[in-house]
Amino acid sequence: MPARLNDGTEIVMPLRNLLSIVTGVALGVWAYFGIVERLNTIETSLIMMEQEVELNSEFRVRWPRGELGSLPADAEQFMLLGHLETQLDKLIEEVESGSAPVDRQQQLTLEWYAERIQQLEAQVEYLRGNGR
Repeated sequence: MPARLNDGTEIVMPLRNLLSIVTGVALGVWAYFGIVERLNTIETSLIMMEQEVELNSEFRVRWPRGELGSLPADAEQFMLLGHLETQLDKLIEEVESGSAPVDRQQQLTLEWYAERIQQLEAQVEYLRGNGR
């Protein structure tokens, strides 16, 4: 006669086996959710890194082109470079025209050379006059 299963069927099992099964199922569930949580953490980190890499690549390409604007320090440097360029153009024009400014040291040196040349010319004239 086959056994019939219904809500009144009794299963005889030692308590030790029942506790082992419950403990095993609890450990299995705990391990499963631990692995799922770890995978979620890794996936979130990966998504965040991909987004940062994408933004960095966009910044790396667009910043040198000037598409993302410029810093105030850059604007100041461009203004200073423009001023220096105009000053350099003026100095080049003065040098080419021969009216370049002379600093004080150069002026004193040139004056000393002029005096020395005049003295030497006077001595040459004196020697020429005595030698005849």
